[in-house]
Amino acid sequence: MGNKGTFAKRLEQQVTDSELLYHVIYLVFCVLGLSVHPFCYSVLLFDVVYREETLLNVMRSVTRNGWSIVLTAALALILVYMFSIIGYMFFRNDFIVDVTDNDIDWDTIQSHINKRVENYVSTSLSVRQKELETCEVGVDCTQDDHHVLDLRDLVEGITKEVMAEVEDAKEEACSTLLMCIVTTLNHGLRSGGGIGDILRPPSNKESLFAPRVIYDLLFFFVVIIIVLNLIFGVIIDTFADLRSEKQNSEEILKNSCFICGLTRSSFDNKAVNFEDHIKREHNMWHYLYFYVQVNVKDPTEFTGPESYVYTLVKDKDLNWFPRMRAMSLSIGETEGELNEVRCLNAKLDRTQALVDSLVYQLTELKDEMTKQQKYRNRRGILSTASNYNSHQYGSGAGMDTIQQYQ
Repeated sequence: MGNKGTFAKRLEQQVTDSELLYHVIYLVFCVLGLSVHPFCYSVLLFDVVYREETLLNVMRSVTRNGWSIVLTAALALILVYMFSIIGYMFFRNDFIVDVTDNDIDWDTIQSHINKRVENYVSTSLSVRQKELETCEVGVDCTQDDHHVLDLRDLVEGITKEVMAEVEDAKEEACSTLLMCIVTTLNHGLRSGGGIGDILRPPSNKESLFAPRVIYDLLFFFVVIIIVLNLIFGVIIDTFADLRSEKQNSEEILKNSCFICGLTRSSFDNKAVNFEDHIKREHNMWHYLYFYVQVNVKDPTEFTGPESYVYTLVKDKDLNWFPRMRAMSLSIGETEGELNEVRCLNAKLDRTQALVDSLVYQLTELKDEMTKQQKYRNRRGILSTASNYNSHQYGSGAGMDTIQQYQ
C-alpha cells in the first residue's frame, strides 16, 4: 500500500513513474553533495517549487502552452535572421561594439606606462635643468617636495589613461553573416530599444540615413514590442487561467460538499448547517479511510456494505457515493412534506365545501329559473289561446279548450 493506492502496477510502470524519478534525482544530488562538493545541495532548493502550488502554477504557465511559446520563439528567430541579413548587406560598418579583451598583456601595459613616465620625467628634468641654468644668483631654485607628489599623481593618471584605452577598445561585430546573426540576437533582444542602441549613431548627411532609421524602428516595433510581448502574453494568460482554476476549485470546495455535491445554500434554515454536514455526515477523510480499508481488507471478512462497495470500486463505479443526498436533509424534507400534505388536505376540504355550497346554490337557482320559465310559457299559451278562441269559435268554445288544456 502506497500513497497512491496498492502496488498493482507493473515493474516498468513503477520504474518510469515521475515521482520515483524525481526522488532518485534528488538522491543523486545528495550523494554528489556528500562526495563531490557541498554546492550540489543547492539543487535541492527546487523542492520548494514541487511542494508549493503557486510556484507549480508558475512552472505550468510556461509548460502548458509550451508549443505556442516555441512557435512564437521560432517566429522571433526568423525575424532576427531576416534583420541580420539586411544589416549585413547594408549596415555592416555600423555594427561597432565595445569590447574588453580577456587576455590582457599586462607586460605590454606596464611597458606603456613606464615609457610614458620616462618621457615625462626626461622632459621635466630637461625643463628643470634649463630653469637651474637661468636661475639668478641668491635665489633658492632647488626642487620642492611637491614635484614628487606631482610625479605620483602623474603615474596614477597615466595608469588610468592606459587602462581606459584598453577597456574602451572597439571592434566590428558584423564581419560575417554569422557574427551579424549572433550580434543581432544577443544585443538586439537584450537592448530595450532594439538593435539601434548598440549600432553607430548615423549622420543625417549620410545617404543611408533614412533606411537606417526605418531599420531601427522596424526591429524595435516588430521584434521587441510585438513578438516578445506575444510570448509574455501567452505566459501571463496561462498563469491567469491557472489562478482562476485554482480559485474556482477552492470556491467549490468551500461552498459545496465534496462527497454529495450539495451547496451551502441547501442547508439554510435546516437542522444541520453546512459545516456540521461536511465534518460529521460527509467527512471526505472518513470516506478515504473506508476506501483504504476496503482495498486492504481480506475479502472473506467483508460485511454486507463493504462487499457492495468493494464490487463498485473494482468496477470503478461511484454510485456508492450519496450524490445530492443527505440523511439530515431527508429527515427534514420528510417532516416538511408531511406538513405540506396536511396543509394541502385542509385546503382541499375547505375548497370542496365551498364547491358543494356553490353547486347547491346553482341547483336552487336553476330550479327557480325553470319554474319562472314554465310560468311565463303557461301565461303566454293562455293568452294566445284566449285570443284565438275569441275570434274563431266564440267565448264558449274557447273556455272549453282552456279547460281541456288545464
